[in-house]
Amino acid sequence: MAGHSHWAGIKHKKSIADAKRGKVFSKISRMITIAVKKGGSDPNMNPKLELAISKARMANMPKDNIERAIQKGIGTGGDNIELQECLFEGYGPNGIAIMIDALTDNKNRTVPELRKLFEKFGGNMGETGCVSWMFEKKGIILVNNNVCVEDEFMMLVLDAGAEDLQTVREYYQVLCAQTDLDAVKKAIETQNITIENAETSWLANNTIEVEGEAYRKALQLIEALEDHDDVNSVYSTLNFAQEFFEAEK
Repeated sequence: MAGHSHWAGIKHKKSIADAKRGKVFSKISRMITIAVKKGGSDPNMNPKLELAISKARMANMPKDNIERAIQKGIGTGGDNIELQECLFEGYGPNGIAIMIDALTDNKNRTVPELRKLFEKFGGNMGETGCVSWMFEKKGIILVNNNVCVEDEFMMLVLDAGAEDLQTVREYYQVLCAQTDLDAVKKAIETQNITIENAETSWLANNTIEVEGEAYRKALQLIEALEDHDDVNSVYSTLNFAQEFFEAEK
């Protein structure tokens, strides 16, 4: 599970950055819309939609925004823009592997824009499959570790199908197969335990140490990619320095 322990810190840091950029609601709205288009508008029958709505609530997204995003997915929201889910891959400075989850209404626009960002910061965009073999798709749940005793929580999540429980910073980080995410999440919620974040994520099997100017450029590349309007998430094999987690301003 090397490389997985940084995930909670990165997610916490990114949530702060998203809120400051003011992009979090628009990105979650698009996730809700595409989930509805692919699996229907009933979250009880559509786990992907249920996760997207859960993410919206965790971000304190207004109920009206959620409903508008659902209506767009149904096709009654006055916006017939067709969104496409895309997974892009590439390399950053010193060969760090990067994967990008994106939602776009125009792939022919998004691809050259992302390629330009890679090139600007010393990387290059690659072909499908060039780095995905370095990652695993997992379900991940974050719970603040002050809400329950670790041993009891571990028993709860393992019985529900989780693969591992780690304590990372102020969080319990629950790892599971992506197909078990919904079941583990519901098992936690039935115990009235608040979930800070739940999603599927590409986790690096191993991380790479990068220093100096290459490290600075790698951070700039990842942040620039995350800031792109079409990008939902960026995953990498970069081993983030401790200063990254401490500097939250």
